[in-house]
Amino acid sequence: GLFVVVYLVCIVLVAVPIMIAEILLGRETRKAPVGAFRDAPGGSRGWSGIGWMGVIAGAIILSYYSVVAGWTLHYAWLGASGALREVAPGAMASLFEQVHADASVNLFWHAVFMGIVTVAVLGGVRKGVERWNRLLMPTLLLLMCVLIARATALDGFGQALEFVFGLHARDLSARGVLEALGHAFFTLSLGMGAMITYGSYVSRDEDIVSSAVVISGLDTVISLMACLVVFPVIFSFALAPGAGPGLMFVSLPIALARLPGGALWAVTFFVLLAIAALASAISVLEVVVAHAIDEIGWSRRRATVMLAGAIALLGVPSALAGGSGMFGAGFADLTAAIFGEGQGKSWFDFWDWISANLLLPAGGFGLAIFVAWRMGGAARERAFGQGSRYMRWYWLWLWLLRWLVPLAIAAIFLNAIGLA
Repeated sequence: GLFVVVYLVCIVLVAVPIMIAEILLGRETRKAPVGAFRDAPGGSRGWSGIGWMGVIAGAIILSYYSVVAGWTLHYAWLGASGALREVAPGAMASLFEQVHADASVNLFWHAVFMGIVTVAVLGGVRKGVERWNRLLMPTLLLLMCVLIARATALDGFGQALEFVFGLHARDLSARGVLEALGHAFFTLSLGMGAMITYGSYVSRDEDIVSSAVVISGLDTVISLMACLVVFPVIFSFALAPGAGPGLMFVSLPIALARLPGGALWAVTFFVLLAIAALASAISVLEVVVAHAIDEIGWSRRRATVMLAGAIALLGVPSALAGGSGMFGAGFADLTAAIFGEGQGKSWFDFWDWISANLLLPAGGFGLAIFVAWRMGGAARERAFGQGSRYMRWYWLWLWLLRWLVPLAIAAIFLNAIGLA
């Protein structure tokens, strides 16, 4: 519960100021990340390197994120076909290990997922991204409400409430505070230029402060709703709440299978995960596509097809990283020199670490420094106040962006590399 409180404070004091800055920069320049840092007041080709980090991070993240999203599609298929119901609880971990190591399964669902994302982004902003999200988000919310309603009838619902919201000071360490800070930063996809890209489509009279607050607020509400879906099931069947990725693909399928009508609940849950993954992936691909449209002059069709194809190919090693080959155990042996003996990372894990711990924090740090210190004061103040009812809070936003946000991102980085 205290972790949740710290997380909410970090959303307000760190994440929202960064999001306002991203939307502001995009709306002011009408450009994707690279062009935004170059063409904004105070910008230059040197500063555009921050935008490049966002574009590169987006491409890398989507390349392996689609493999994970493919697992959700595969498990939804297993649930719908009845195969998941036939797996004994003790064999669920072995099933996930098989899926993780099965190159053909990973490659197939990786390709399917990237195909769906490509179709969505091909439609453009209004006919593609906006139309898909108008369908996906209400569906996601409806499915979550259905699952929460089911969870309230479980024996472990009260225990789950206590686990998520109970205030136990003895359980919160300094490292936990830093983890909450990092989670607040990454859950909103800050630092990769997604909000800069979407900000470039926002009308001049849009209240960007209200938009940032609403986006952050809804994201937080959905996150807490997800807790009320997952943990009641876990506690009802005495499973480990700290199982990490295994919670999604090992523990939960065991628990869902034990519920009356378990196959239906399993399909519903994994469809929900797939919808959430698809909405996020659409946003990430849009960043990369918008860059090619702005900077190279490609048509949307050409940019979407070519770049989605390139990202899909980049994801092939991640799809193969679960085995003992060159992208799995072989790559882990190579990276052991960096991370220490016995701590090497597969291709998948290595690029996940690079993106989360280096590229995104660097992008967020650079954004805060640029908007708070480099962008002209008059231009920044005008952009903040345009269409906004919250001009009186400009001084607080600027102070947070200049001082607290850079310090917070530095703490995230030091914690990630084990120095804090």
